[in-house]
Amino acid sequence: MGTRAETMEFLTDQLTALPNIRTRRMFGEYCLYCDDKPVAFVCDDELFVKPTEAGRTYIGDPEEAPAYPGSKLYFRIGGDRWEDRDWLTGLISETAAALPAPKPKKPRRSAG
Repeated sequence: MGTRAETMEFLTDQLTALPNIRTRRMFGEYCLYCDDKPVAFVCDDELFVKPTEAGRTYIGDPEEAPAYPGSKLYFRIGGDRWEDRDWLTGLISETAAALPAPKPKKPRRSAG
């Protein structure tokens, strides 16, 4: 089915309090980045947040499900929680803080 652009517009609007949010389209779905860290996936219009202890504590009793067939388990965040801008911002912020910094990319070698 794929994720609709409207879904991503809504989510990114809800997260405007976080200065370093961006998305990237991948295979008809999206990856959500915070501070250049991949913190969540949006697949079939559902939000799947990377599992961290900080996120588990923040959510309380998270529902866990695969984001796509064959993936590991992520915290599935229901659409009703998306409406609470402060709660959603807090979850993404806590998750990003708990994840390691991305590894620097190796420079590309030029053909020569």
